[in-house]
Amino acid sequence: MRAPKIKDVARLAGVSTATVSRALNRPDTVAESTRKAVVEAAVRTGYRINLAARNLRRQRTGAVVVLVPNLGNPFFSEILSGIEVTLAAAGLSVLVADTKHSAVPAGLVFDYLHRGRADGIISLDGALPEIISAFPQAEGALPPIIYACEWNDTVPMPSIRADNIAGASMAVSHLVELGHTRIGHIRGPADNILTQVRSAETRDAIIGHGLAVRPDWFFDGDFSLASGRRVAEQWLALDDRPTGVFCSSDEMALGFISGLHESGVKVPEDVSVVGFDDIEIARHFIPTLTTIRQPRTELGVAAGRLLIRLVEGSSTVLSDYREMIPVELVVRGSTGAPR
Repeated sequence: MRAPKIKDVARLAGVSTATVSRALNRPDTVAESTRKAVVEAAVRTGYRINLAARNLRRQRTGAVVVLVPNLGNPFFSEILSGIEVTLAAAGLSVLVADTKHSAVPAGLVFDYLHRGRADGIISLDGALPEIISAFPQAEGALPPIIYACEWNDTVPMPSIRADNIAGASMAVSHLVELGHTRIGHIRGPADNILTQVRSAETRDAIIGHGLAVRPDWFFDGDFSLASGRRVAEQWLALDDRPTGVFCSSDEMALGFISGLHESGVKVPEDVSVVGFDDIEIARHFIPTLTTIRQPRTELGVAAGRLLIRLVEGSSTVLSDYREMIPVELVVRGSTGAPR
């Protein structure tokens, strides 16, 4: 199969090849809606720019390291696509490291920083500061580094993040509006910043609606399908159960529903379930999953654009800079009024 060309992107986006070139090379010269259409078309066609020639002209290494907490999690694929196509437009290629195997990214990142082989780093993992803290902090010693998705307040750096507080609030409010007064929550890993923010807002939102927060209705998970199934067993063992459960990730929500189904519990007839992320399978599962949608491609594009600004030195960004990406509630078949 032939490699995709710029005209393929133009055809899919419904614009001229000149507009595609401007959108990818000088995004500030086109309308935001046009830029998004071109980026999505580039992702779908797999279009790639000739990076080698561009990097020779611009005196760059041409590499950006992207750290991902778990490449096996489908949540990250769209973020990576958004990052890759945006960086490619600036002549930057992407090297991905899975931080699930901690020894690999630590050595990889240190090597790239020490040898000056990376133009920048985007970390989707809030654990990055543990790696950076071992590296000399002299001014100019490090290339630009930003957070995307996760972050760590102990070492502030520019960040792109979804509005996790609004998302948790939306999830709880949706259950309350359906008539649920007994609301539970499945958390992610205790040391994860997303877990901490979503769990805290879930508690605040429940209290804000005048309802009781029950510690035995807050379950521990790890963002995985398997942990959702384990929580299903814990839910089934309760004599007094929540009728609505907000899960801190779609994978946990789907695992939870699967475990309940095996025991004859119906969703949403017996319990309503809300997820967080809106991964692809959420809309194909039975029942389809009500969830909080994160615009993951947009998050990746925003991260790529911020890093480009820093690499090119076109703007100064403070370490506490944050760009919040709005989320939305997507109501599907896994929630309903309590019986």
